[in-house]
Amino acid sequence: MKKSIIIALDLGTTGNRAIAYSKDGAVLASQYEEFAQHFPQPGWVEHDAEEIWHSTKTVLNGVLDKVGAENVAALGITNQRETTVIWDKNTGKPIHNAIVWQCRRTADRCRALSAHADTIKTKTGLFLDAYFSATKIEWLLDNVAGAQDAAENGELLFGTIDTWILWNLTHKRVHATDVSNASRTMVFNIHSREWDDDLLSLFNVPKAILPEVNATDAHFGDVVAESGIHTTQPIPVQAVIGDQQAALFAQCGFATDQIKNTYGTGLFVMANSGSLPVSTDRLVSTIGWDINHVVNYALEGSVFIGGSLIQWLRDELGIIMSAHESDSLAKSVTSNGGVVVVPALTGLGAPHWDPTARGTILGLTRGSTKAHLARASLESLAYQTRDVIDAIKAAIPQEFTTLKVDGGASENSFLMQFQADLLTMNIQKPAATESTALGAAMIAGMSAGIWSEEKIRATQTLSTTYTPIYNPEMEAHYSRWKRAVERAKNWDI
Repeated sequence: MKKSIIIALDLGTTGNRAIAYSKDGAVLASQYEEFAQHFPQPGWVEHDAEEIWHSTKTVLNGVLDKVGAENVAALGITNQRETTVIWDKNTGKPIHNAIVWQCRRTADRCRALSAHADTIKTKTGLFLDAYFSATKIEWLLDNVAGAQDAAENGELLFGTIDTWILWNLTHKRVHATDVSNASRTMVFNIHSREWDDDLLSLFNVPKAILPEVNATDAHFGDVVAESGIHTTQPIPVQAVIGDQQAALFAQCGFATDQIKNTYGTGLFVMANSGSLPVSTDRLVSTIGWDINHVVNYALEGSVFIGGSLIQWLRDELGIIMSAHESDSLAKSVTSNGGVVVVPALTGLGAPHWDPTARGTILGLTRGSTKAHLARASLESLAYQTRDVIDAIKAAIPQEFTTLKVDGGASENSFLMQFQADLLTMNIQKPAATESTALGAAMIAGMSAGIWSEEKIRATQTLSTTYTPIYNPEMEAHYSRWKRAVERAKNWDI
């Protein structure tokens, strides 16, 4: 049998997933496993990088056991971005837990560097913010005993999660990333598409610890049995791409008149800006991908708390037993009862960029119930999405009539209809909502010659379209939301 199966590894913030696709785009097998979240201090978020690796092996081996490694033509990797791992290149052991993209421990350091903010924005397209990798790298090298000297001596390696997993899958042979992930580090020049020496000096990051930067559809190396993967022959890794860029490619491709939102742990609203980056003081300009020697840029608004707010209602407050229950609970009341939730649990990302903001619940009365809180929480995801889309529309002179959605919370029918009504835009949800995995698989399959872009797109279908219903009170609701956001700002100062 000719090898024709493509596997995507979707390395997320709360868990890892492996999905096998047939040459016709059908899902043949899938396996998912969560991993632990660590919160050592308020505002700090960490992962155990070794647990992420073990979880990756578990889900990949589970899928390979079902489809047969001998039938796999290629593998694509998509990953949570910005999350920072530094490890000893000889022992393979991380020097510290991974610092997650949500972590705010370096917010003070970013404020201290504010004089460099304009230079950083010009070179990288990014805001000077603890969200990105640079100050996380600096913190690790400063706070782990002997790390700075070891890095300068060439004994340590840095990577985002794609690089860490690729290094392990190839049994320590490949230390690389792609342009989409490199562009999220805050030390990568998105114009020259190279590591920037001036920024490396600013953050005191030795160049020797950085991975090689490849095109998104490059051959990154081979998965080998020595790494503990159930295969008797090498499996080529033919794509690496950040998760939101992967979702954008799956949903919108090269089109510049469409917007996508991934309702994941955070909310990630993105539009393809074409061959040149778009400059804006409210959103991030980033590299979308480099495919077939064509580089595409994207405009992105990253909202730090999205689906994780629903997890918070479930795990910390205990007002729901499952994420799905939030939908029925929200529909059990006719309004939010005046309650507004601003989910700034780790500060506010786009388009506000206020690391000092904190989560706020306003409008509580004696009659407020958990249903009102659940409804207001879901509404906050829609409001945050509109904040970003309004900023995209201001930056790109293009008429956008449709929002393409994916991610776990896109399954929530209350949220999707409320989103359509608020934006007065059609909301389109694909039949396959794992768009990040699909994007990585599409690119890997194209790179391996299994399918053309047109052929694989033709296999994808829509599940649901939500059309807006006019509500004359919607703008008043949105104005109240904006008032609430202002009250949440500048809190932790």
